[in-house]
Amino acid sequence: MTISQSTTTDPLIAGIILCGGKSSRMGRPKWSLPIGDETCLQRTIRILREVTSPIIAVAAEDQPITGLPADVTLVRDQIPEKGPLAGLSAGLEYLQKHTAITSAYVTSCDAPLLNSEFIASVIDQLGDHDLAVVKEGKFYHPLAGVYRVSLSERVASLLAEDRLRPLFLIEESNSREIDIEELRDVDPNLDSLRNMNKPEDYRSILESLDLPIPAWLS
Repeated sequence: MTISQSTTTDPLIAGIILCGGKSSRMGRPKWSLPIGDETCLQRTIRILREVTSPIIAVAAEDQPITGLPADVTLVRDQIPEKGPLAGLSAGLEYLQKHTAITSAYVTSCDAPLLNSEFIASVIDQLGDHDLAVVKEGKFYHPLAGVYRVSLSERVASLLAEDRLRPLFLIEESNSREIDIEELRDVDPNLDSLRNMNKPEDYRSILESLDLPIPAWLS
């Protein structure tokens, strides 16, 4: 199914994929985990490309990243150990300086069941808000959200103040909170929100896709 560009007033929505993190619980870089004949990062890029353009991958300064398509820009996060807010800052800052893009959908590299209809539905909730983010009860999914590029300065200020929780950005912005139940029409099991932190998470996702299980998971 081909997904049209967002129906918000923005002409284009970029995609930002956060690839940082030590993957300590997984034991190996999550972006590089095979999902069929693709890495998890390559699969995420392919899905995002159906809805967003351009695509920015954000990695730590010394983090090896390989296999990126030529049209994907790799941006380095210059602020170590500051979590996803630092990655978001790097992505938004790049878009602000180098493009005319006004908004970006942000995801992690370890949610391989993400689907393009889910992305489009989140984007379509942005309206005139600063950001739109998925909420599950009292819990937010900041890496399932769309953010105005103009938030770059606010994110940088939060980092400078060492206020690293994405919740601070959500609370201090004109935010559209999307209840997960609003997204079941396009993603009945909310698989787009499943990520992989531990080997058992990876195994479960491979099994759900009926893909071979690597020997190291046995």
